Amino acid sequence: MTTTPTKIATVIAVAGLLMSNPGYAQQQPKPLYASGPVPPKVDMSRALITDTKGPPQNVDYAPKGQCMSSLNDGNVVLPNKPWGQQQLRIEEAQKFATGKGQVVAVIDTGVREHDYLKGRVLKGADYVSKNSNSLDDCDGHGTEVAGIIAAKSPDLTKVGFTGVAPDAKILAIRQSSEIYKGTPAPTPEKPNPSEETAGNLTTLAQAVVHAANIDEVTVINMSVDNCRSAEFAMNGPEKDLQRALRYAVDQNKVVVASAGNQGPICKDPRNGPDPKNPTHIVTPPWFAEDVISVAAVNRKGNLAPFSVQGPWVSVAAPGTEIISLDPGGTLANQTYQGQQRTAIQGTSFAAPYVAGLAALIRERFPDLKARDVMHRIKMTAQHPAAPGGRDNLVGYGMINPIAALTAMVPAEFNIPNDTAENLPASMPPIKPKDWTAMTVALIGAGGGVLLLLLTLFVMHAIRRNKPES
Repeated sequence: MTTTPTKIATVIAVAGLLMSNPGYAQQQPKPLYASGPVPPKVDMSRALITDTKGPPQNVDYAPKGQCMSSLNDGNVVLPNKPWGQQQLRIEEAQKFATGKGQVVAVIDTGVREHDYLKGRVLKGADYVSKNSNSLDDCDGHGTEVAGIIAAKSPDLTKVGFTGVAPDAKILAIRQSSEIYKGTPAPTPEKPNPSEETAGNLTTLAQAVVHAANIDEVTVINMSVDNCRSAEFAMNGPEKDLQRALRYAVDQNKVVVASAGNQGPICKDPRNGPDPKNPTHIVTPPWFAEDVISVAAVNRKGNLAPFSVQGPWVSVAAPGTEIISLDPGGTLANQTYQGQQRTAIQGTSFAAPYVAGLAALIRERFPDLKARDVMHRIKMTAQHPAAPGGRDNLVGYGMINPIAALTAMVPAEFNIPNDTAENLPASMPPIKPKDWTAMTVALIGAGGGVLLLLLTLFVMHAIRRNKPES
């Protein structure tokens, strides 16, 4: 099994970050899947990865294209509220909490200091460039994600868009980029390496540790995914990431990740014919014990056709027809796919809705631990009609911010869940009818009729025998 770090490729076309590992392609397929729907237990004896707070030492990434100045044609102001914002009743939810006092770490392509985030973007580590910092966002992706989490519109009467937690702060951590590319130094395993985009599972694990070690951080958002065949066992970088995620939750951080999009590796979003045996593994979502994995739905409430299914999916959120921050300074509802403009969509933008909700919950219920927050989000979601209230498409269903901020969750009061009951498949036997009441009624009615007839007979006889005047 190769230990070469798995590569991440930022796929802005479907508004998600999809990783691929060349090392897997060099291995021979095995007859049985080595990676099942549930990963091996976390190896707590494994040393936590060292956070270098900088790019890999064996490659120098440099911009190989033009940085995004704007995702729209010119300055575009979108006055309408996004459908997802209306569907989730975000503004009503903000009556209970606004994310005040919360810091959400955005592990992505960087975050620009947009006017709608003014004074609330903190500079974190940069794993892409030695000559720049995490407040640069050549791809625009991280800025869009941060906008869904925490944008504060200057006037909601003129601009309908608002972030979920408009008073939260953003810790920008730049971990990947499609614009920055470089060629790693040759190794015995790869004597002739090819050029690659910035970001891999090793730097992702480092970014998670970096965010976990900052006390002020309460939520971590990763709109980053690695898809690979389930034929192979978990490799070293994946083990490092799994260990880092457990460390983050142990440090009381709520960790949110996108469920993954259809792409070059995950070509079938259904993920195979057997829901219990996925053909592909998506990380970080695979590590569902420590991560809230978010699928994307459209405005009709259906699973978006690009959203990858799997046993690890936790909940769902809006992931199509997205409106968010334009790196150019206004708002955007489109992005680039190569040289073509396309609507912003993807599980990448479903995840920040959940990260923003987590920030609201952490403000309103400050005593809840990270796992309690994750449980509350799942239990208050709109469950699908499936056994146990979850399925591989939308997990426990579309999130419900109002319920998440107001509902009484039994587990938080040590109240056990209701036990399931088996209802009989057949109808109960027909109960014999009791005719007593009907008999009494008929006898009574008959008696009444006889009495009436007798009375009429007597009256008639009296009139006949009465002498005439």
